Amino acid sequence: MPQLRERASGDAASRRSPYADGFARIFGIETEYGVSVTGADTPCGSAETAAAMFRPVISRSRSSNTYLANGARLYLDVGSHPEYAAAEARDPRTAMIQDAAGESLMRRLAMQAQTYLRGIHGPRLLVHLYKNNVDSAGHAFGCHENYLVRRQVSLDMVERQLLPFLITRQLISGAGRVDRGGFQISQRAAFLDEAISSSTTRDRPMVNTRDEPHADPDQFRRLHVIIGDSNRSQFVTRIKLALTHLVLCVIEESQRQGIASGFESCALADPSAANRAISVDMSRSTARLAMEDQAGFARDCQRYAGENRSGHDDGSQSDGPTALGLQYYYHRVVSRFVERYGARIDEDTPGFDAQQTCRVWGTLLDALASGDSAALSRQLDWAAKYRVLRGLLQRESAAHLGARERLDLDYHDIANGVVYDSLLRHGLMREEVDESRVEQALREPPSDTRAVLRGAFIASALAAGIPFSCDWTHLALGAHDGVEHRVEAVLLEPFATSGGADYERLMRACARR
Repeated sequence: MPQLRERASGDAASRRSPYADGFARIFGIETEYGVSVTGADTPCGSAETAAAMFRPVISRSRSSNTYLANGARLYLDVGSHPEYAAAEARDPRTAMIQDAAGESLMRRLAMQAQTYLRGIHGPRLLVHLYKNNVDSAGHAFGCHENYLVRRQVSLDMVERQLLPFLITRQLISGAGRVDRGGFQISQRAAFLDEAISSSTTRDRPMVNTRDEPHADPDQFRRLHVIIGDSNRSQFVTRIKLALTHLVLCVIEESQRQGIASGFESCALADPSAANRAISVDMSRSTARLAMEDQAGFARDCQRYAGENRSGHDDGSQSDGPTALGLQYYYHRVVSRFVERYGARIDEDTPGFDAQQTCRVWGTLLDALASGDSAALSRQLDWAAKYRVLRGLLQRESAAHLGARERLDLDYHDIANGVVYDSLLRHGLMREEVDESRVEQALREPPSDTRAVLRGAFIASALAAGIPFSCDWTHLALGAHDGVEHRVEAVLLEPFATSGGADYERLMRACARR
């Protein structure tokens, strides 16, 4: 299924979106998975395993790159990595559910591939499908977050005001990783070289600057965040999107009003060094972050001084804040902003509660400050994994690196892993949505974004047996196979839930078949 070129033309390019102002946002998650096989009687590599997973996909769409009736994109990425790009969502919880739907679909494809490959390589073969970011050979792959932001948010603001938050956010969103140096909070930190770049592979940036908004480029940009880990915890998937949303709301409103956001002094002197240092600082108090303007940051800490419930370092010391201190600072600025704008944020973000999100954020930071491992390990991936690893070491004091690495990988294995499922069964982790809601998201797109239009088109074309072309902003039926003329529609407004004349003509063409 060919990809269509993104473009803006005609009325679609000039029409001002009703969402160009305010706090409404589009969220999306792209997750790459790692694959491997054990127990095979004959060699079976990752390429063959991934190809086996995509056999039913290719038989349906004649391609390993396709869009689904729930609005998502499913494809086989470079390096034999199955990838699921969730449909557009208007709120963090829906985005999390869409990501969980992708996990469920990938698990299903892996188990189908396992049955198929056992007929070739022996009955003991097991397919392992990892929702993580590093394989056993040290190769890294990604989990990318996407946020629709207003065009006035410059890339310089992203680097100087948002990136310090994203780097220190790993205290909450890190997935944890075992390596030869010990345990790290983040899986991705050791592999990211630059702050921002247009490349996603050569330079390995934390934020990608390639300008593909999948919306009117005069009004919006798509913030493509690469720094984050893949998370098993549904809580973490939701909360990392929610917190980033609030920080972006502050930055956008500061641009609209022409006032300070409060984050101007947060720029880090060396983002990559800070990212790595935080990841290995299990004490969360040793690594000090070199600020580009430490004196300015200290002044802003006083300006936004508030109740310091934990008694933790507030970040104003001359040698720079810790990651936790910088997170506390972001929390104070955002909480003050939410006191004024929270109702508007909630109105623009379906099902969202900005004040409650700030309270949860503060509780997490306090637990990190106090070392409340029990509370953290029931919510955060890295803390849950660290707790299991400590248990392994207590039972087997000489547990070797290989055993710890196998446990690490098992935590992320959504096909045949046992560690994460065991935590769920014993109430040591919890899922936020039940299986029925995830299954619904596998069948149905979000009802409040253009994904509902894309999904309806794909379902109609499949039901009619008509070959179609599709991407995030374009839908088309070609001039072949019984369709008299090429019919095409452009969906440039990501918030739209009703199509224009071109879309209606496209749907009528499907119905006539």
